[in-house]
Amino acid sequence: MVLVGVDFGAADFDAQLEELGLLAQTAGMQPVASVVCKRKAPDAALFVGSGKADEIRLLAQMHGAAEVLFDQALSPAQQRNLERHLELPVNDRTFLILEIFAQRARSHEGKLQVELARLNYLSTRLVRRWSHLERQRGGIGARGGPGEAQIELDRRMIGESIKRLKERLSKVKRQRTTQRRQRERRQTFNVSLVGYTNAGKSTLFNALVKARAYAADQLFATLDTTTRQLYIGELERSVSLSDTVGFIKDLPHGLVDAFQATLQEAIDADLLLHVIDASNPKFPEQIAQVQRVLAEIGASDIPQLLVFNKADVLPDGQQPVQWQDVYELDGRQTPRVFVSARTGAGLAGLRSQLAAMMVALTGTTAPADASHPPLDAPDGSVVLS
Repeated sequence: MVLVGVDFGAADFDAQLEELGLLAQTAGMQPVASVVCKRKAPDAALFVGSGKADEIRLLAQMHGAAEVLFDQALSPAQQRNLERHLELPVNDRTFLILEIFAQRARSHEGKLQVELARLNYLSTRLVRRWSHLERQRGGIGARGGPGEAQIELDRRMIGESIKRLKERLSKVKRQRTTQRRQRERRQTFNVSLVGYTNAGKSTLFNALVKARAYAADQLFATLDTTTRQLYIGELERSVSLSDTVGFIKDLPHGLVDAFQATLQEAIDADLLLHVIDASNPKFPEQIAQVQRVLAEIGASDIPQLLVFNKADVLPDGQQPVQWQDVYELDGRQTPRVFVSARTGAGLAGLRSQLAAMMVALTGTTAPADASHPPLDAPDGSVVLS
C-alpha cells in the first residue's frame, strides 16, 4: 500500500501522515511507501494533479503496491478518476476508519452502527462500483446501459437496508434511554470517559473499577461503550462510569451520526473525564479535536476533569511538579490531574478530585439514599449495559 498525504498548510501535517500509517497497520494493512505533496487547494479531478498522480503510479509499480490510500477524504468522482489513472484501487481516510470500526465492533449495537455508516458511505460511490458496465448511449429514447440499471437497483437495496438499520438503532436507543432513566431514579451520578484514541481510556477504566475491558496500545482498541459502578469512598456512594469510543482527527461525520446511541452516554453525563496522553507531544491538538467532537454531539457544556495519563513514561525533565492543578481549556480554568493508569500512580488523587467535583456539582456530601444502596463494593463492579 502507498500512503498519500497532501499538505494544505496544516501545522501538524507530519503527525497526520504518521497517524495514517498507524491506522493502516491497525486495519491489518502494510504501508510500503509514502508520497507527500503541497497544494493550495485540491485538484477537482485527481485531488493531487496529473503530475503527482503519475509519480504515485510509478512508485506503486516499483514497490508492487496493490492499493493507494489517501489521508484526506476523496469525492466519489476523484476516487473514480484516480483509480482509472493509477490502475489500482484507491481509498481514503474515511474508508480506512470504517474498515477498522467494522473489524473491532463486538456488540450488537456497535455492529449496527458501523453497518449504517458503511452503507451511507457506499451509497455515494455506486457509480465507481459499476463503471465497468458503462455503455455508450445510442438510439432515440435510449436510457443508458446495464450499469445504470444496476446502480438504481443497488441504490434502492441500500436505501432499504439503511431504513431497517435506523429502525433497529432507534429501538436500541430507546432501550438505553430506559436504562438511563433507571439510573436517574437511583440518583446515580453519571461519569463518562472521553478522549483521543489510544490515550489510555480503557486502561484507566479497568484500573478504576477493576474490570477486564479490552485495552491495547493501538488505535481504536475498543469501540463499544462499557458501563460499571465506581465506588467513591470519600462520599460512601457509587457513580456510573462509562468508557466510550475514542475520538480521532477528521472522524467521519457518518460515524458521528451513526454512533449517536453510543455517544449518548457522553451527552447525558454529569461529568466528563477527558483522558489525555501526556507523553504525546501533539496532545494540545488532540485536546482541540476532542473538544470539536464534543461540540458536534452537543456535549461541550458538560463539566470536565482533565486526566493527563501515561505520566510514568514522561522523561525526567517533564515529570509534573504538581499532580493536581488547573489547565486552561477553551478559555476556562479546568481541574487537571496527572496519573498513570498502568502503574496506578495518581489514581488516589483522581478519586479525591472526582469526589470534590461531585460535591461542587451536586451540592451534597450525603451518602446515597438508603433505599438505593450502592450496587457494588469498593473492590467490585457490576455490568449495567
